[in-house]
Amino acid sequence: QSCLSRQQLLAAIRQMQQLLKGQESRFSEGLRAVRSRLSTIHASLAKEPPAASCPALQAPADGRKFGSKYLVDHEVHFACDPGFQLLGSGTRVCQANGSWTGQEPRCAETSECLSSPCQNGGTCLEGLGHFRCLCPPQWAGTTCQDQAPTAPPAWSVRDDPAFTRQPHCAQIAQSQQCSCDPGFHMSGMASTGMCQDLNECEVYQQEEGPRLCAHACVNIPGSFHCSCPAGYVLLSDGKSCEDIDECSLSQDNCTSGSTCINTGGGFQCVTPQCPPTAGNVSYVKTSPFQCERNPCPMESRSCHQAPKTISFHYLPLPSKLRTPAPLFRMATAVPPGRPGPDSLRFSIAGGGERGRFAVQRSGRHSAELLLLHSLRGPRTLQLDLDMAEYQERVFQAKHLSKITLFVSAYEF
Repeated sequence: QSCLSRQQLLAAIRQMQQLLKGQESRFSEGLRAVRSRLSTIHASLAKEPPAASCPALQAPADGRKFGSKYLVDHEVHFACDPGFQLLGSGTRVCQANGSWTGQEPRCAETSECLSSPCQNGGTCLEGLGHFRCLCPPQWAGTTCQDQAPTAPPAWSVRDDPAFTRQPHCAQIAQSQQCSCDPGFHMSGMASTGMCQDLNECEVYQQEEGPRLCAHACVNIPGSFHCSCPAGYVLLSDGKSCEDIDECSLSQDNCTSGSTCINTGGGFQCVTPQCPPTAGNVSYVKTSPFQCERNPCPMESRSCHQAPKTISFHYLPLPSKLRTPAPLFRMATAVPPGRPGPDSLRFSIAGGGERGRFAVQRSGRHSAELLLLHSLRGPRTLQLDLDMAEYQERVFQAKHLSKITLFVSAYEF
């Protein structure tokens, strides 16, 4: 009995040991899981979230900034006023960490005179991107390097207080150096030298050169500004013109029986009319821009050949539009549950100018009117576009689109 009790006791101890070992293993696994979870949370909290934007940037003194969005991957560009050169980065990109690439830009005044290029007591005059040397009477040449009996002739000076300013002069290294404000250039001799306005409108008026303004350039002292023709407004970029929609702004004088159509620089009052009754063919107006043919007598072939619908369309276009340009899309509408035509034929029925327009298929049941050669405004053109429906090669109906093009006098 005593021996049996001992065996039972040993078995009980082994059981307790196994139980403790299992508990210890589960406790260790729990500790590892908690430690891993804490590490993950710590790493996620320590990592900085990606920035949605970067700090606002300012234009440098004597310069300009292009770009107003400071979101990630957006660019901001910088440029300096005439007479200044850009130091630093001309373009900066917003990075995901909320900082900008590159270095802060600044505009430094360009001075060709700093190197004292004028010899033999000549006076260096700072111009717009260049310099001139005003030489003493016995010297001549671009840097007063040659002996001469007389001084070079003086430049003409416009005696206009608005367009003429005194230069900024300083005595440096036994010679006088003068410079002008941005937008002005030096004109005259050392004793009477004046800063003359640079006419930017004349400098950039070449046809192939860069255009300062979309329409008209107006020279002002030290700078310029752009203007737009009547019916347009100048955009925030200072050079582009945008058409004013007189119709949506209720600035038109159309009567109650007509409809206002906005055009480039103005508007048109239109009153589409259905064709007058001719024999068995008559129309009724179903909307301001659509007429539908009344039912035809069964025996009247001419009535069935007449357009089933006539629609009116008015398209404003800029002058000298780049071609080829799609102007209008025509398509058939099939009511649900009814079989549509198995073929369509499109054609220019009348108006327009020969060779200037074409009709091109854009789908099984649609086509586009294309402008092949640009139009110079101001002018108004009208043309008719036919769409004929066929079922098993048998004519079913014809639809007519009457299109009016209002071509503006301007390219914007």
